[in-house]
Parts: sequence; structure tokens; C-alpha cells
Amino acid sequence: MEVTGKLVKKLAAESGVSKSGKEWKKQSIVIDTGGEFNNEVCISAFGDKMDSMNKLEIGMDVSVLCNVYSREYNGRYFHNIDGYFFSNKSNEQPKAVVGSEEDLPF
Repeated sequence: MEVTGKLVKKLAAESGVSKSGKEWKKQSIVIDTGGEFNNEVCISAFGDKMDSMNKLEIGMDVSVLCNVYSREYNGRYFHNIDGYFFSNKSNEQPKAVVGSEEDLPF
């Protein structure tokens, strides 16, 4: 799934140790998609994905490829959105239109 919009907030990094003894770290960002309803989406990055996420700055237009999944706990469902590819769209040039009607030789 791809989420695009303006980066509005970076949340504090979290870390800990899993039950199996492995260390983990995670950080989340909030993106304003510009939609009419529910326009803010919180996306998390784990481990080395945090490095590419931290290259983004607040106010940038960004695009994030992510996995969306849910899990059940005590009859309730909890959702996660984990980003795996983060890109800055602020510097992209609009694509040129090729072959407009004014370019025709007749």
C-alpha cells in the first residue's frame, strides 16, 4: 500500500527487548494525506528502516510504501501500518506532457 502526503510529525523513538531476548527499536511518523475525513495516518518503521525514514523532514511531501495488518487480542482488533520504503516527493519535477496538440505539424 502507498501513502502520500505531507509529513506533519515525528514521534519519539522507542526501544526494548522482546521475550526471546532480541533488541528492537521503532519510530513513527504522522502523514497528512489531505483527505476530507481521517486525513492523518501514523506509520511506524522498525530497525534499519528508521535510517531511511529519518532522512525525511517535517513539512516535506512524502510517499511511503507500507504493510497494513491487524491482529486480535481479547476479542478486539489492533491495526499496524509498517513502512518499508520512504521517499521525498518535494523535489520531484512534474512530468512533462509529451505530444500536446500545439506540437502537431498540421
